[in-house]
Amino acid sequence: MLGQMNPRSISVDVVSDVACPWCYLGKRRLERAMSLAPDVDVGVRWRPYRLDPTIPPEGISRNDYIVGKFGSLEAVRAAHERLEEYGRAEGIDYRFDLIARSADTTNAHRLIRWAHAEGKEDAVVERLFAAYFSEGKDIGGTSVLAAVAGDAGLDPVQIEARLATDEDRSAVAAEIEEAYRIGVTGVPCFIVGRRYAVAGAHPGETIAEAIRRAASEADDPVAPAVS
Repeated sequence: MLGQMNPRSISVDVVSDVACPWCYLGKRRLERAMSLAPDVDVGVRWRPYRLDPTIPPEGISRNDYIVGKFGSLEAVRAAHERLEEYGRAEGIDYRFDLIARSADTTNAHRLIRWAHAEGKEDAVVERLFAAYFSEGKDIGGTSVLAAVAGDAGLDPVQIEARLATDEDRSAVAAEIEEAYRIGVTGVPCFIVGRRYAVAGAHPGETIAEAIRRAASEADDPVAPAVS
């Protein structure tokens, strides 16, 4: 049973895929939103999503994936340039040229789930985004995920051993299916206080307004959307 919470406390469930560049941008903008609403105690929980569930467990060549999905590498150039510009404004160094593989992010989401239990969720999410979008690492690879875990303060040997099992695979899949079921069709999607959904990497001011509004309307303690 949840304990009583301060009425100015609010939950923000971020439905996200760590292979989504807009989700990295959304993380920065959420952080700004929280700084703009210092009177609200915001509890953030990262929820799994797969933008493309057809990507195989071993991943796929990034170039082959882009050509297969968009027709050519040139087709995404303008979008990448726009993200690079947005990223610079938020302190993100997007290096799309370094990404060699499009990853199945199921194991990354399992790692995030375990990190939450250890109070390391934000650090793991940050490292996953940076590893993929700034360093071009294969975040579907077990060794990369173990290294990310170690960087975030978790035991990399233990994480590598857990990734070799099916632990929490079904739980992550169930959360992803729940996101599809409730109508999440794109990420990031910020579910604020279980009252408002802010879809997309909106400016921090927009997310902050949703946080303030949900906090002012909260009469009861706010529970996470999914346990």
